Amino acid sequence: MSKTILCIASYEKGQAFLRQAKKEGWKVLLLTSKSLENADWPKDSIDDIYYIPDVNKEWKMDDVINGVSFLARSVQIDRIVALDDFDVEKAAALREHLRVPGMGDTTARYFRDKLAMRMKAREAGITVPDFVGIINYEIIREFLSKVTPSYVLKPRLQAGATGIRKIHAADDLWKNLEELGDRQSFYLLEKFIPGEIFHVDSILVNKQILFSIVSKYGLPPMEVAHEGRVFTTCTIPIGSDDETALQQLNKSVLPSLGLLHGVSHTEYIKGKEDGKFYFLETSARVGGAHIVDLIEAATGMNLWAEWAKLEIANNYSDYKPVPLRNEYAGLIVSLAKQEYPDMSAYNDPEIFLKIKKLRHAGLVLRSEKFQRIEDLIKNYTERFYNDFFASAPPKDKPNF
Repeated sequence: MSKTILCIASYEKGQAFLRQAKKEGWKVLLLTSKSLENADWPKDSIDDIYYIPDVNKEWKMDDVINGVSFLARSVQIDRIVALDDFDVEKAAALREHLRVPGMGDTTARYFRDKLAMRMKAREAGITVPDFVGIINYEIIREFLSKVTPSYVLKPRLQAGATGIRKIHAADDLWKNLEELGDRQSFYLLEKFIPGEIFHVDSILVNKQILFSIVSKYGLPPMEVAHEGRVFTTCTIPIGSDDETALQQLNKSVLPSLGLLHGVSHTEYIKGKEDGKFYFLETSARVGGAHIVDLIEAATGMNLWAEWAKLEIANNYSDYKPVPLRNEYAGLIVSLAKQEYPDMSAYNDPEIFLKIKKLRHAGLVLRSEKFQRIEDLIKNYTERFYNDFFASAPPKDKPNF
């Protein structure tokens, strides 16, 4: 008798996960937003789709729990997977309620709540930027007296650079908190550390990292989101000092937060002034913004598909990653002034993928040589600003 996996997606993503789960012989159910009823889901790989009424992707958890519990009366649900960062807590709550194996509420908090993950990391002796929760005003005043500006005010439960505000002085903070009103406890304040930002994308089984790859953003995601820039990221030289240090640090961070099995996208910053690596944030999901395509270009492995294989293995320990190639990859994406950008002038043999998306221009590159990727990204970035670039005000919520 085939087993059943319930996939939760409040945003349109994870198609490769759904296809792989079906290919492995599982019954695949999808729970998604009513507003995504006409999205490009791989319906030939999905047995049933259930829709939750939503306003701007917001779901009422009572509706989710009641609806899935009703479904469970007639369907034995063996796995529950969140395909998007915003669904991690929903999936955890359902696992707890239905007693389905996997990450529960407590651990999920460490992979969604930026305050919780920083506190847990600091307790484990991992270096993080100085921070304080926006909870007790006296403790906040003490923080401001000891930690010099600038700061960043971050939503605890948003993803990426969404909703982050730069704070240049204490007076600016209090003005922002007044604007936030009753929502201010859902934020944290953190010392702004200038530097280079890296991401490590990983697969774990029994707290052991079976696969990880290190990449570096061209510009910090916050700068891209708030100031309007071309987004780039590249895998970094294998065996370099930075790659070695981050691989080692990553082996400490993820197990300390309690991730037993699954995939993770984790970000670190290398301080410009002290050269130290600081843990910034993590997630129990694959990276967004076409980072999965970057990884596939460099390694030949689709992280969505591998995650599906891991989740539906009879025993997590049975999972083994596919054989990999060790090449280099780069990713460049920009908002475009054209509705459908013409990218025919970009034809170098290193182009692995041309990203086709309304009002976006994007390329994924692949090469055996890191320097070639670096040179192409530099050249293409200049060309993108001339050929395609457009900017838009940052959104409260992501659209990818």
